[in-house]
Amino acid sequence: MAGTINSGTVKAFRTSRDETRAAKAPPARSGASQPSSAATHAALAKRVLSAAGGLRAGLAAEGPLPSRRDVRAVGDELLEVLFPESHRMGSDGGNLETHVAETIATLEAHLESAVYLCQHRLHRAGRADKCRTRARAITRQLLAALPDVRALLAKDVLAAFDSDPAASGIDEIVACYPGLYAIAIYRVANRLLAYGAEVLPRMLTEYAHSRTGIDIHPGATIGTSFFIDHGTGIVVGETSRIGDRVRVYQGVTLGALSVRHRSGADKAAGKQRHPTIEDDVTIYANATILGGNTVIGRGAVVGGNAWITFSVPPGTRVGIGT
Repeated sequence: MAGTINSGTVKAFRTSRDETRAAKAPPARSGASQPSSAATHAALAKRVLSAAGGLRAGLAAEGPLPSRRDVRAVGDELLEVLFPESHRMGSDGGNLETHVAETIATLEAHLESAVYLCQHRLHRAGRADKCRTRARAITRQLLAALPDVRALLAKDVLAAFDSDPAASGIDEIVACYPGLYAIAIYRVANRLLAYGAEVLPRMLTEYAHSRTGIDIHPGATIGTSFFIDHGTGIVVGETSRIGDRVRVYQGVTLGALSVRHRSGADKAAGKQRHPTIEDDVTIYANATILGGNTVIGRGAVVGGNAWITFSVPPGTRVGIGT
């Protein structure tokens, strides 16, 4: 029958194909390479570590920090406690209160361990080790503050719902909006920093940064009903001060003016290096606002792509060419 391919034709085709592949294959080496010895690996490790001696000399301490997996676990458990309705980690369909209680129990152990590692890295041998006691106290403070954090986040969620007509409901905002994710991690990290936790607050916000593209320093001060729309590329510096009901769009930078060396940043003196954004301000996409003396007045609107290193009076609209 026309179009029929018999078994002999298939066999001949396969033989021809295999011969073609063999012809194109590179010639085999005369001897298989042997794996490097342990001594070779040790020598290479020594060379790698000695290549930047100043880097190791500048470390705060030799102790380990929490792993990325540890930080991710703490972040996910925090969100499950703060937004259990979204079932970010799944649910067995049981009682919601029981589910949250069980998650808190797991969170407590993971959080205390992470706080301890960050505190203990500065411990000096021969001195009394109070790091575990300190970590337990910080953990308990944070857990006790979770109801207040959730109440703040509820206002952030409502601000998003009121500001974004694209949101079909509260559940969509909680489940999908990267801005809320970054704000939630920030609000927890900000509390941890205030309670004396070291490094972990920054590790948490950097984890959120990697997930969302939104970089909020845990040292920033942010008021209630904060709304981030889209969010990718937003930077909020350490000493930024943001009031209530502020709306920020993607690509916005609240930054510091550049310094040649960290000694010129006046960090030790507590000088504000980042701008102040007063209540009810809207900052549109890709605007850059720099400097600790820069104040954007209440109710002002900053247009997209604006570059601002000066204060803006309340109620003013400012943008490119205006």
